[in-house]
Amino acid sequence: METRIAGRLLSCTGGLYTFFPEETAEYPVPDALRDTPLTLRARGVFRYQGESPCAGDLVLLRTELGETGRPENGRGLLMERILPRKNLLIRPPVANLDFLIITAAAAEPAPSLLLLDKLICSALVRGVTPILVINKRDLAPESCDELCAIYRKAGLAVYPISVRTGEGTKELRAALLSLLPDRCAAFAGASGVGKSSCLNLLFPALSLSTGQVSARTGRGRHTTRQAVLHRLPLGESGRFSFLADTPGFGLLDFVHFDFMEQEDLVFSFPEFEPYLGLCRYTKCTHTKEEGCAILAAVENGAIAPSRHESYLALREELKRRKRRP
Repeated sequence: METRIAGRLLSCTGGLYTFFPEETAEYPVPDALRDTPLTLRARGVFRYQGESPCAGDLVLLRTELGETGRPENGRGLLMERILPRKNLLIRPPVANLDFLIITAAAAEPAPSLLLLDKLICSALVRGVTPILVINKRDLAPESCDELCAIYRKAGLAVYPISVRTGEGTKELRAALLSLLPDRCAAFAGASGVGKSSCLNLLFPALSLSTGQVSARTGRGRHTTRQAVLHRLPLGESGRFSFLADTPGFGLLDFVHFDFMEQEDLVFSFPEFEPYLGLCRYTKCTHTKEEGCAILAAVENGAIAPSRHESYLALREELKRRKRRP
């Protein structure tokens, strides 16, 4: 009997996809396939249509079920189409995210605020809620507290932790358990900041591989090669979350940081919002104009100078990209 099943792609490797059924009113899941991951290939037509299935995608599967209620040998599993996405991160490709949990380190490696701000902008412009985790507080408590102050002032939820000592991890776990049921989230950040170690501590069942910071380069060694979603039970509630570990910034290179206009960039800095419309000039770019309310807020400490510096750098990057043929 031919049937269609809706579900989520957990991973995409070498043309093979791991699919997890998700019940909908239109597409019920047969009992024999409930809570059962399936391996399948995508149709070649996706290539011709310029589509590429990725982790997090909701897709429709077509298959022939035998007497057992499972696909019979030789009948196969066919990914028929990708259902509409609510968002897509390009590098690495992950679809339908609700939260991006951005992990930085207070030290070893030293944080790049510009790269953090790029990630935050990338999340916000796609309707993804960013959450910031500052690891390694035990190594540099003052630096950690300064970072927390900058991003709390920006309106973000920030959690200082130390995976090594366990400081702050109970608070972070409690927050995630309240936010993530029935949601899809990804951990992202530079290699070596402790993303995988943090995930292992919060959710021991994952058992992800971890790495160290290179003594030669001062940068993290990549231990995560692709975006893979993990279906995680959340406490004793019986509810689940889909959680992804993603490659470090060596792969998150933002080659395609051109997904917004210069004029829209300001809306990706939440702390700028109270000052919009208060500048002397209607078309203020918030870069150097006299009477700019945002520049005044930077001067009086209401907006962190590093955040405005990132705004200037990203605006210039968008300007350069728009000039290219």
